[in-house]
Amino acid sequence: MNIKGIHHAAIICSDYEKSKDFYMNVLGCEMIHESYREERDSFKLDLEIGGKDRIELFSFQNAPERPNYPEARGLRHLAFEVENLQTCIKHLNKHGIQTESVRVDEITNKRFTFFKDPDGLPLELYEEIL
Repeated sequence: MNIKGIHHAAIICSDYEKSKDFYMNVLGCEMIHESYREERDSFKLDLEIGGKDRIELFSFQNAPERPNYPEARGLRHLAFEVENLQTCIKHLNKHGIQTESVRVDEITNKRFTFFKDPDGLPLELYEEIL
């Protein structure tokens, strides 16, 4: 087996238009392809972030809620690499999105913070100065 990387992260949202706006207009993801799947009454939006990574955004009618607290089993959070953490925090705050206090990774000494998407999915900004 020769895994070359992670192809995408898939997210199921409760309000498709709200989440589409958040991921495209707040986070700056670029649309690759959007489709409506009539047989499922569902949208699928393929997004590109950072020129190389992908997020698939899905809408499903009556999708069950998932436990959201950080220590629940399953995917803990989705982290985005950024060059300037403070600039990104200001951008999110300007859009009414609260961020947690900045922390420092005790292993790498890199700065990071957490925030949430419209459904409360925990997202992280991780400063990777090039």
